[in-house]
Amino acid sequence: MNDKSAAAKTGDRIASVYRMVMDKHVCPFGLKTLHLLKSQGYRIDDHHLETRAQTDAFKEKYDVKTTPQTFVGGERIGGYDDLRRFFDKPVKDPKATSYRPVLAIFGMAAAMALGVSWLVSGALVTAMAVELFIAISMCLLAVQKLQDVDGFATMFLGYDLLARRWVPYAYLYPFGEALAGVLMIAHALDWISVPIALFIGGVGAVSVFYAVYVQKRELKCACVGGGSNVPLGFVSLTENVMMVAMGLWMLFT
Repeated sequence: MNDKSAAAKTGDRIASVYRMVMDKHVCPFGLKTLHLLKSQGYRIDDHHLETRAQTDAFKEKYDVKTTPQTFVGGERIGGYDDLRRFFDKPVKDPKATSYRPVLAIFGMAAAMALGVSWLVSGALVTAMAVELFIAISMCLLAVQKLQDVDGFATMFLGYDLLARRWVPYAYLYPFGEALAGVLMIAHALDWISVPIALFIGGVGAVSVFYAVYVQKRELKCACVGGGSNVPLGFVSLTENVMMVAMGLWMLFT
């Protein structure tokens, strides 16, 4: 941090914020900027840009492309991400790999499974809870894919062995996973759910293992949808192994 920034940071704790506040639009990053400044003990001189003309004139005057813009001690700090850096806070990299989506899905699936088990049997840890965890995980993962089937298919075609030979399979996969998951929750029509789980789980496991551990390729996993930054590997392999395990469990029980 340069001397000017240091002086601004330790001087009078007053910040000027220029943000869009219009009848039909209030900038969310402006609100986040105000909250961040208040949490750091700053008093705020809040300037509203109430029309598009005012906003464009402000951008031209300060040669910036976005609002909000924050000024401290007469120095322009910048937008919301710049303000976070000013306070030495982490800034999210949209291209960075992250397991958070998968952890959120599996965590919610586990909570739902335990809740249903408790409701039905009066106990948390049961065989039913394990079955429900896998089936609900399949449904939640399918929802992620179904939000953008084409985006999922495009990423899936990068490594799935069957989809590469027959492209429509990439578009059918999310629907098959969803159908098998719902039927397994209900313990209904096992003659449909079990073959689907064994087939797509088996093909998926082989495809992931071949791409990651044989070819040593570094790819993004399509397991939580086409826009994810989850690395292909353990997570996707786990998803497919769980489907196979659930299929075998239901087949023999």
